Amino acid sequence: MADFPACPQCGLDNTYADGAFWVCPDCGHEWSGEAAAEDALVVRDSNGNVLAAGDTVVVIKDLKVKGSSIPLKQGTVIRNIRLVEDDPAHIEGHSDRIKGLVLKTEFLRKA
Repeated sequence: MADFPACPQCGLDNTYADGAFWVCPDCGHEWSGEAAAEDALVVRDSNGNVLAAGDTVVVIKDLKVKGSSIPLKQGTVIRNIRLVEDDPAHIEGHSDRIKGLVLKTEFLRKA
């Protein structure tokens, strides 16, 4: 069985080749083979949802923050996240009380 890339728009693996393009029947997105190589880095939250820059996420567990006496409580909203280049396990963002956070995606869910 061939190794088909996941859809860069919805993140589902139900894709097929159509000539020089890849097609996702779930969301209807089409992309070229070169775009699949560029978008190989897919960032996912703890539930497997694809995260993109500018998304809002919620912390699913109380976390200690290095360099701060304020913990990050479960349910804290992190708005307008940024993806860390070449690292699908981390995102950058700000909470209401703590700025400049780098968080592991395993402790986040998409809001």
